[in-house]
Amino acid sequence: MSVPPPASDVARDDAPRRHTSRDTPRGSPAARAWADWKETRRLWRLGVRLGWLDIRLRYRGSALGPFWLTITSALMVASMGVLYSRLFHMQLVTYLPFLSLSLTLWAAGLSSLIQESCTCFLDAEDMVRSVQLPLLLYAVRVVVRNAIVFAHNIVVPLGVFVIYHLWPGVNALLAIPALLLWALDGFAACMLFGSLCARFRDISPIIGALLQIVFYVTPIIWMPQQLGAKASYLLYNPFYPLLEIVRAPLLGHVPALSLWGIALATSAIFWVVAVRSFIRTRARLVFWI
Repeated sequence: MSVPPPASDVARDDAPRRHTSRDTPRGSPAARAWADWKETRRLWRLGVRLGWLDIRLRYRGSALGPFWLTITSALMVASMGVLYSRLFHMQLVTYLPFLSLSLTLWAAGLSSLIQESCTCFLDAEDMVRSVQLPLLLYAVRVVVRNAIVFAHNIVVPLGVFVIYHLWPGVNALLAIPALLLWALDGFAACMLFGSLCARFRDISPIIGALLQIVFYVTPIIWMPQQLGAKASYLLYNPFYPLLEIVRAPLLGHVPALSLWGIALATSAIFWVVAVRSFIRTRARLVFWI
């Protein structure tokens, strides 16, 4: 005669088991990616803390911490501002605020976010293999980490504005939705580039080289009006609208609706590609890294 199992064991067997990113729940790849997203949304506070922890560990033992980035940016802006204002025959009071803001938005914003998205999952290899967390949580981690670095670097152009007694006024508030769009695009970049670079390691240096080219063909160290009538060709550069919808409000201008339309259309296409890529590669990411 068989002995029935204890009631505690029966209750434990009957209890529902919560799935995580390392489990393989039933359903299509899209359903599993959606489950990953829902779990990430539930644990978003953990992603924020991981991003903050990355900054603390990166500058552990440093007296100034992330403010070393601020000092470096200030020195670069000062040296480049004096040099390029002479080369371009522009007044420093006009050129230096533009240059300081442009370099900060590019170096600590778009470029940094794209480059770190390439190693989003590779940098978290140990955690992915040892801790059962949704994969998209590491995308939140990258976005938060870059947002903290950006907050330290934006002090430089603000200091330039104070020196030259410039103030954008209420138009600066228009930069807030644009920065939110950047954060969403950064999340999508982690899904797309993070997945592709985990499978093909050569993509990361290729993206880095392409960003160097984009830096020179985008009005960052030079102003759009220097192109004259040919400035309309800048609309074919997808980075220009994304940059301008943040830069223009902070300089006291209202960005054209056409720039917002192009930026939103570019982001929508980018998100579609990123989501489809993540759905197809999510199940194999653990093995690629």
